[in-house]
Amino acid sequence: QVQLVESGGGSVQDGNSLRLSCEAIGDTFNAYAVGWFRQAPGKEREFVAAINWSGASTSYADSVKGRFTISKDPKNTAVYLQMNSLKSEDTAVYYCAAEVRTFGYARDEGEYEYWGQGTQVTVSS
Repeated sequence: QVQLVESGGGSVQDGNSLRLSCEAIGDTFNAYAVGWFRQAPGKEREFVAAINWSGASTSYADSVKGRFTISKDPKNTAVYLQMNSLKSEDTAVYYCAAEVRTFGYARDEGEYEYWGQGTQVTVSS
């Protein structure tokens, strides 16, 4: 059973960048699709990005397309979310999630079995 640990959150100003990391503990991501989700105050959690088990296929929410990049490290022990050109509306708690899935990925949080504890991202103007 994999455990997920996020890191890399923080407070930045509009237009700056952050890189979030999601580390796999107790297993690797070899057979997992991994997604990033976020929840802003007073709002429901929403899909941000996902990557399939091999890292060859990715998907993004329209609101972050062209600004965020999801990737996996070659050893498949971590997934990253590079966030560029950050905006105040990106302020949220960011969660990584994983599911055993050898094809594709999901955009629906209900399909993910394993979740990290979340990391806060705050973007100020």
